[in-house]
Amino acid sequence: MGEFELIARHFARAAPAGGAVVLGVGDDCALLQPTPGHQLAVSTDMLVEGRHFFAGAEPEALGHKALAVNLSDLAAMGARPLGFTLALALPAADEAWLAPFARGLFALADAHHCPLVGGDTTRGPLTLSLTVFGEVRPGRALRRDAARAGDDLWLSGRTGEARLALALRRGEPWARGELAAVQDRMDRPTPRLALGQALAATEGVRAALDVSDGLLGDLGHILQASGLGAAIDAEALPVAPALAALDAEHRLDCLLAGGDDYELLFTADPSAHAAVLAAGASAGVAVTRIGRLRSAPGWRVLDAQGHDLTIRARGFDHFAGA
Repeated sequence: MGEFELIARHFARAAPAGGAVVLGVGDDCALLQPTPGHQLAVSTDMLVEGRHFFAGAEPEALGHKALAVNLSDLAAMGARPLGFTLALALPAADEAWLAPFARGLFALADAHHCPLVGGDTTRGPLTLSLTVFGEVRPGRALRRDAARAGDDLWLSGRTGEARLALALRRGEPWARGELAAVQDRMDRPTPRLALGQALAATEGVRAALDVSDGLLGDLGHILQASGLGAAIDAEALPVAPALAALDAEHRLDCLLAGGDDYELLFTADPSAHAAVLAAGASAGVAVTRIGRLRSAPGWRVLDAQGHDLTIRARGFDHFAGA
């Protein structure tokens, strides 16, 4: 199977009628028409075999995740998806791999009305690079530099289950539980698009990002961009039942430093508390207040008595120790 047959068989689809796509797969460029008065939101992510996913990963789940992690970036900005491109390096044009990969990719794309509009294929080590395009009203994007001292710090869903899944797959001695209970949290994350758009429309919600490299590590991006610090209430962190069997130290490490969660971490004026809860309810996603931003730099994690806890892990860095 040649390159163009591969594209035609697995990735060429007609542009949906009435959407933002004027011209999709098959020309030198795609043409998108955003809604008048909106800004474009664009994000790119790369997934490399052996770095971001295990060799031999199930292709349908990989297709889902490859798009999900990109859509999560749009969610963090409060943007609505318009379309995406896919650059795919493959060791071989393997029909048995391509068919389920495309199935997982397009199932999520169709669910969020985000069509594939172009890309590229080549031979090489398995690498997936996607760029997503979205739109957001001017002044409504949830930027990292918009937080203010005194803002409440909120988290959607729960963190830590993907980190436990990774530990169980690796056979790390501290990990407890059944892989099946947490596997989808790592392999098939849910982009919080409806929540992100609801938050962007909520007065008093300011800064946001998605938790991909660990809650504390990603929180640091908001704190640095906004020139602030934060105090986190460890007792307020939502804990999945699958983490209950872990010792306290490793459970906290999963909650605060585990990656691949793709939940939203965001800040809001305390006066917006009820509106934030309503936004979560409208999107069908639990949201939890887990702390507050402060003017003093750096973050603190506090126990029920307000004492500082010692946290070993800080989040994932692709080049740490490189």
